[in-house]
Amino acid sequence: MIVLDYRDRRPLYEQVTERLEELMFQEILTENTKLPSVRSLATELSINPNTIQRAYAELEQRGYIYSVKGKGSIVAEGSRLRSGRKKAWEASFDRAVKDGIQIGISPGEMTERLERMLNLEKNKEEGGDDHDSGSEADETV
Repeated sequence: MIVLDYRDRRPLYEQVTERLEELMFQEILTENTKLPSVRSLATELSINPNTIQRAYAELEQRGYIYSVKGKGSIVAEGSRLRSGRKKAWEASFDRAVKDGIQIGISPGEMTERLERMLNLEKNKEEGGDDHDSGSEADETV
């Protein structure tokens, strides 16, 4: 279910959180599914239960799961998942814009980049090659 990469520089709780999110969005963990107990998942992954508790707390804060006293942690309904994902995206987008402003990226450059990304996505949906426009949108800046 969850595989941890001990060479990854990210903390283990972030890896657990990310993997559980992926399982929810792939609908492997569906709405109203009970997650494994903190202790059982920690044992399965051979890590400290506090790490799992932190991952579950993060997922609950984002609205992906909720806790029921005496029953454990349960996957939230789909609309709550999307809402949580949207909030996380908005925070990430805001950080990217602030970072861009700090390094001198103009609003015009940001808009151009956004338009290139949208065009790439549109081409993908239409079955086009996402590398045919000579775009730099998929390169790391």
